[in-house]
Amino acid sequence: MKKTLTLILVAVAMMVAMPSQAQVKFGLRGGLNLTNMSLNNDAIKTENRSGFFIGPTVKFTLPIVGAGIDASALYDQREVKVKDVNQKIKQKAITIPVNFRYGIGLSSMASAYFAAGPQFGFNIGDKEHKLLESTTWKLKESTFSINIGAGVTVMNHVQIGANYNIVCGKTGELEVIDGLKNVLNNGRANAWQVHVSYYF
Repeated sequence: MKKTLTLILVAVAMMVAMPSQAQVKFGLRGGLNLTNMSLNNDAIKTENRSGFFIGPTVKFTLPIVGAGIDASALYDQREVKVKDVNQKIKQKAITIPVNFRYGIGLSSMASAYFAAGPQFGFNIGDKEHKLLESTTWKLKESTFSINIGAGVTVMNHVQIGANYNIVCGKTGELEVIDGLKNVLNNGRANAWQVHVSYYF
């Protein structure tokens, strides 16, 4: 719980610390993600599945040409299918991405941008998923990841972008009970994401 509060406070502090000359726009963001689950266990095979995310977003345009920051608070749902047992692992979380961005004007109507930054995730769904009688997938309570992406802004209000979300560390642990021995295998769930934002 302490770690969760600390990460939220860091994200809020970064937004509050923005220069007073910065232009601020609020909006809504939604999109799809394609989750790629990797497990350190050759016996368990997974299949990519699509999910979604949605929530409020804010964009700060800094008084430096082309530079800015955006941050969001998103409900994020990711899903993978475990092939051998025909079951799904579903992760529900609140994610807070904070991206540093650089924009390049294409015309008076559109501009392109590149973005990268940290993302903090807090699990609000089931913590454990029983796959077999002897196998359980245990999700972590919080995750830290990095976003790298690009997109375009049209008419100064609509933003369309894509990014790759790279999990730092593990998303969870696969616990396999082999006789009296517990074998823990780490796993992570990276995702390709496509999103649309509208700023008021």
